[in-house]
Amino acid sequence: MSQTSPFDGLARDYDRSFTNSAIGERMRAATWRRLDAVFRRGDRVLELNCGTGEDAVHLGRRGVHVLATDASAEMVALTRAKAALAGLPDLIEVRQLRIESLAELQGGHQFDGALSNFGGLNCVEDLAAAASGLAAVLRPGARAILCVMGPTVPWEWAWYLAHGEPRKAFRRLRAPGTPWRGLTIRYPTIGHVRRAFHPYFQQTRVSAVGALVPPSYAGGWAERHPRLLEALVRWERRVETLPPFPWLADHFLIELERTHAPHCA
Repeated sequence: MSQTSPFDGLARDYDRSFTNSAIGERMRAATWRRLDAVFRRGDRVLELNCGTGEDAVHLGRRGVHVLATDASAEMVALTRAKAALAGLPDLIEVRQLRIESLAELQGGHQFDGALSNFGGLNCVEDLAAAASGLAAVLRPGARAILCVMGPTVPWEWAWYLAHGEPRKAFRRLRAPGTPWRGLTIRYPTIGHVRRAFHPYFQQTRVSAVGALVPPSYAGGWAERHPRLLEALVRWERRVETLPPFPWLADHFLIELERTHAPHCA
């Protein structure tokens, strides 16, 4: 029996509210540049929290084999439909699976890479356990590209303070996290993620996704200032890997390589 997820209720509107928005398109383009640089035709990639399948379809069109997983049955259904519409059912397999349940994939599964886009790992309580589960299904040398919401976002402080909402402005700084629809959303630092994935992974790159570009809830502002938004996108691309920008972004994109360290069950 399928388990319900807080994201079931967001699935049908997700592409309209984020994927196809001006900010959402530009943030996803930043992650796609790295996916295209790392994953090659014929690779087998495990996608965590696949959402509506936008990334899986992008990879499938480039000849990458994807196992797209998500805890939400509604997201899984949309991903399966999107893959079929794109004519990619042979390249994209879709399965309902929580990140915390990666152990269910063990038994011969060896992936060439992994992807988690736009905050799926922020919903996970034990990142070290998730790292261990992921390490068990990735071959040595495999790359993991993880897009995580960070805790320190000046854009968010300024936006919500200007709108008279100080609690929202600093919500990411509160320990142990922010309650949301029965979940606790946590905002780990880059260092916390790096340590949680050690010793199975070593960090190879980190970049900003939304340091100069505003968060998605500023979509109305972005539509009123399209030329300024494009300028921010260009500037961010130039400085995305330079300190302190990854540490001050709405999301940071951390890239990890699976080491030869033995996996501990």
